[in-house]
Amino acid sequence: MSELQIALALIGVLAVVGIVVYNRLQERKFRRQAEVGFSPPGEDVLLDAEPMREMLSRVDPDFYEPATRDPISRRFHGRGDEEPHFGDTEILLEAALSEDNYQDHASIAESASYATQLMQQEPSEVASYDDSIEFRSVLKNLDGMAAEKLGDSITRSASLGKPVRWLGLPPGGLSWEVVSPQSDKKYLEVQAVMRLADRGGAADREQLAGLCNLTQELAQAQGWQVRCDDPLEASARAQQLDKFCADVDVQIGLNIVARGTAILPIARLRHEVESVGLRLGSNGAYQLLDSRGEILFMLGNREPRAFSKDNAHEPETKGVTLLFDVPRVPDGLKNFDSMVKLGRKLAHDAGGLLVDDNLRPLTDVGVERIRAQLALIYTRMESRGVPAGSRLALRLFS
Repeated sequence: MSELQIALALIGVLAVVGIVVYNRLQERKFRRQAEVGFSPPGEDVLLDAEPMREMLSRVDPDFYEPATRDPISRRFHGRGDEEPHFGDTEILLEAALSEDNYQDHASIAESASYATQLMQQEPSEVASYDDSIEFRSVLKNLDGMAAEKLGDSITRSASLGKPVRWLGLPPGGLSWEVVSPQSDKKYLEVQAVMRLADRGGAADREQLAGLCNLTQELAQAQGWQVRCDDPLEASARAQQLDKFCADVDVQIGLNIVARGTAILPIARLRHEVESVGLRLGSNGAYQLLDSRGEILFMLGNREPRAFSKDNAHEPETKGVTLLFDVPRVPDGLKNFDSMVKLGRKLAHDAGGLLVDDNLRPLTDVGVERIRAQLALIYTRMESRGVPAGSRLALRLFS
């Protein structure tokens, strides 16, 4: 044989050997993935000597997706102990009480209710896991998991410090439903889903790992499979979401105050706000609601006592406050305009002044500056996939 023939023969042998080795490696890889995906739960991290450290360093690349996904948009926040608002460095305000700035009752109500035409349609099914705002641990058992077996874990999850939803997918089900331990239902898959951030701040690694520990313990006791998101990665996402939310979570307060030593007649104020559709809520403030029952804006007493039916004939107050929760209100600019116009009318009819939280009179220039800030906030929320007033925004800014 010539040298060329020998070389070609060796190349052919090496190619055959390479193909055999590659096939063996692929076979081992797929067998290992199948064993990981459907093997029984391993050691209980709650009984491990270092459960927190192991849970925080765990990454499961074979985490499986649920059978269905809700096409919900993305994400959210603020601080529970801080009520952000536009301070005196943002707005210069002066009095503006001319009749030309007022709007009659009918057009105020029409403008405020316009938001209901533009809101996203609320899906009837329960929202499934959304990785943009949530962290999950998944339980699975082909023989089914009885809802009553989840009761203790559901109760314990309420003490983790962040909201946790328990969702179940019943046999043959096409959508998720909220798990009720009192029911006699069974589920093929259950998700324990924690919100990554809310107005109290971001979920920390201990809270995220706590949910993993809880579901791991449950799986160990019941012989179920369990998979959990990576707490370290989720903690980083939580911090990013929290920063975004803090930037857009703004409440605007406009006050109607009496001039000098005068007072505002409460009966007159009640009549005016009720005539444009505001109703007294359980929180002691008058609320303008949309078709979902969500608050567009509200009016409360600046003095310590809240409004109530019991003090309906209370004669006077030194001031009232209109409050607008920016990320929770759909069609925000139009509804903000409605609130300003109502505030001006109340101030005019009651003989008071419309001022900001620093008690400086509100002018058209001040209103436009607020509107410009609002437009920036709404643009940022839209670009993040969290339209103001959407179901996702209501969940995140609760």
